[in-house]
Amino acid sequence: LERISVMDKNTAKRQAIATKKLRIRKKVFGTLERPRLSVYRSEKHIYGQIVNDIDGKTLFSASTVAKDIAGAVKDLDPTAAAKAVGESIALKTIAGGVTQVVFDRNGRQYGGRLQAFAEAARAKGLQF
Repeated sequence: LERISVMDKNTAKRQAIATKKLRIRKKVFGTLERPRLSVYRSEKHIYGQIVNDIDGKTLFSASTVAKDIAGAVKDLDPTAAAKAVGESIALKTIAGGVTQVVFDRNGRQYGGRLQAFAEAARAKGLQF
């Protein structure tokens, strides 16, 4: 039997995520009226940003490393931190006059922290 090293496994995982990301981005496009809510998840942190793809500009952003949230989520478990970031970005976006977005999960499966982020954003009034 052939042994697969950890590095090969991680490389294959990253390539699979990149392939899914490209497939998703072919369909998901953000405009000024309905920008894209892009979510990136690392092992420790979660980042969300509202992007207008026509101008290539980030309109709003929130993450577990942002100064306004970092202190509050420092002692929370990752799912609760994702909820806090989802609520924060929803409040910023709605305050900025945008209520509808398209959701970009960035090649990741919809579940766990990603799902907690999305449900918290929806609960605060963001529509997608």
